[in-house]
Amino acid sequence: MSTTAVKTATSTWTIDSAHSHVGFAVKHLMISTVRGEFTKVTGTAVLDEIVPASSRVDVQIASASIDTREPQRDAHLRSADFFDAERFPALAFVSRRVEGDLSGEFTITGDLTIRDVTREVTLKATAEGVTRDPWGGERAGFSAVGRISRGEFGLTWNQVLEAGGVVVGDEVKLTLDVELLKQS
Repeated sequence: MSTTAVKTATSTWTIDSAHSHVGFAVKHLMISTVRGEFTKVTGTAVLDEIVPASSRVDVQIASASIDTREPQRDAHLRSADFFDAERFPALAFVSRRVEGDLSGEFTITGDLTIRDVTREVTLKATAEGVTRDPWGGERAGFSAVGRISRGEFGLTWNQVLEAGGVVVGDEVKLTLDVELLKQS
């Protein structure tokens, strides 16, 4: 009786938050787009280049780190009307599946938790490259995009406009540019 060993090329990486960006865009007054970002993101990725489906991602985003370049709006977004940052200090994403080529294009499907609501989200990702930094570390870059319905996460605050429509659109476009540092 023979057994076949499964080869893996697993490595663990941490997010370099100083060189990563978690952005979003949402319609305002049905005519323009407001863009913002979360400035504090942490997490890890366990990547398996031979069996990409064995890869995992675990990300935490500080809800109070939201920044839309408008302090009054940011305070409202941190309030109970939206993220309720005092009660729910972090958004979280934990992958369930990774499909495709980790050195090219792939998808990451996982559970996104905002406040106390968790929904499945799929992100389309692209590998941006791997390099050595000046300090001897190995770094990898990835970008990803996705869309969510803020209403599905209980972020339902809105106002109806006199001319029709609403102040804040329901669809939120997500953009991520993440730099990872390989752990030894």
